[in-house]
Amino acid sequence: MVFEDVTFRYRADLPPVHHGVSFTVPGGGLTAFVGPSGAGKTTVFGLIERFYEADGGRVLVDGQDVREWPLERLRAAIGYVEQDAPVLAGTLRENLVFAAPGATDAQIADVLARTRLEGLVERLPEGLGTPVGHRGSRLSGGERQRVAIARALLRGPRLLLLDEATSQLDAVNELALRETVAQAAETTTVLVVAHRLSTVTLADRIVVMDAGRVRAVGTHAELVAGDPLYGELAATQFLATTPDVRT
Repeated sequence: MVFEDVTFRYRADLPPVHHGVSFTVPGGGLTAFVGPSGAGKTTVFGLIERFYEADGGRVLVDGQDVREWPLERLRAAIGYVEQDAPVLAGTLRENLVFAAPGATDAQIADVLARTRLEGLVERLPEGLGTPVGHRGSRLSGGERQRVAIARALLRGPRLLLLDEATSQLDAVNELALRETVAQAAETTTVLVVAHRLSTVTLADRIVVMDAGRVRAVGTHAELVAGDPLYGELAATQFLATTPDVRT
């Protein structure tokens, strides 16, 4: 997946959101997008899915401009999970196969393993046939997010887009979801928009955006050492979450 000198604004009378954005995402692995609010991170996802079209430059998926893809086929190739992913008031199985009704038991078992939901299925009184309650009220926040990721993976997407997927989770559920995302990235190209840097420190590559531009790309260690903005974000967030051990 490639962005080539992409420019974009939501309306002609508004300032540009992207100013010549360029980056390359190799197949497979985990790529994270970080930066201040308003940097243009979530807009990246909207352009990939063609909810908007670039004013200039190109967005390529599998080497082809997204504007040349039939829209239905493009969106069928993309899995998307937002920060408050919807869970239906049906059974766990119904939630998983909602977008992939032809999924086999073997495929469901595989995606449960990949998203570390096997333990949940074992704990539920009726397994996959257990109703999960209105908006998934019988599940924790982390379990709901993992169900949403499993549902997206069951469709076999080329790209899995996670938009602030951990922003509303506590530390325990965030850690579990980080492990799920890492597992998914072993077989799928995963792109994450993240506010919490703790969720992306082990990403294969991190794209740092600021004011609609890409200012740096690298690993967490490379960016802490080499990009002042990322270093400042990391220092602020990790210091703020470090427990006070003074007596």
